[in-house]
Amino acid sequence: MGQVYATTERVYEASPERVYEALADYRDVRPKLLPGQYSEYEVRAGGTGAGTQVHWRLQATEKRVRDCLFTVSAPSPDKLVETDANSSMVITWTVSAAGEGGARVTVETTWQGASGIGGFFERTFAPKGLNRIHDEVLANLAGAVA
Repeated sequence: MGQVYATTERVYEASPERVYEALADYRDVRPKLLPGQYSEYEVRAGGTGAGTQVHWRLQATEKRVRDCLFTVSAPSPDKLVETDANSSMVITWTVSAAGEGGARVTVETTWQGASGIGGFFERTFAPKGLNRIHDEVLANLAGAVA
């Protein structure tokens, strides 16, 4: 098994604090950011930042659906880390300053992929698909922080 890694980012004309606040709001803002690949979204504990537990189903491909149960931690004031109880997936959202009053959000996702030929294809194609999904989330975030 090899580690699979995907990353994407976007810059916003909003303060890093405003962008982080929006990302950390799993109860009201996050559901509005999710594209059609997400379903069954439910906050099960908390709702804002660290300590939040959130469930969703992610249909990554026509045949590949992940049932996710993430617990959120905030190891620093600029990071939210979502750790899935149902897999090895970890999603890290980092908000940093970008220019005069702007913010950059970087989304990094890692998980332990399959071995063999299936793992080769997973490491080759899954990051591209996940980046497309996260790019939609980041595009929707622009409207939430405007």
